[in-house]
Amino acid sequence: MASVNKVILVGNLGKDPEVRHTPSGKVVASFSVATTERWGKGDEKKEETEWHRIKAWGRLGEICGEYLHKGSPVYIEGRLRTHSWEDKEGGKRYTTEIVALTMQMLGSASKGGGTSQEERFPSEEPISIPDDDIPF
Repeated sequence: MASVNKVILVGNLGKDPEVRHTPSGKVVASFSVATTERWGKGDEKKEETEWHRIKAWGRLGEICGEYLHKGSPVYIEGRLRTHSWEDKEGGKRYTTEIVALTMQMLGSASKGGGTSQEERFPSEEPISIPDDDIPF
């Protein structure tokens, strides 16, 4: 049976991305995105904000580091990944993050908030398949 691990977020950056290079030379940008749910009417309005840890690798990480800033509205597609480790006391700890596969800046370019809706930045170059290889 096939499985799916896909996350789609639309939110705002909590701080500027931190870009670093791994010992092997790969680029990775780390940042957080906040999503807020609002409900209720009149004086009973409520809201809840959820924070998501994002990692963007390679060229996508470079683009995130260059163009995204605290408060930027952003669309992220990616997959969940959970890490575990032992803390100083020997206890097992876990963290879940989203590995970004696609990022789209939202908002208008004139406000400095991003690009047009059509401009997208995938993590890998698209694969082109010649028409004669398509079976239909």
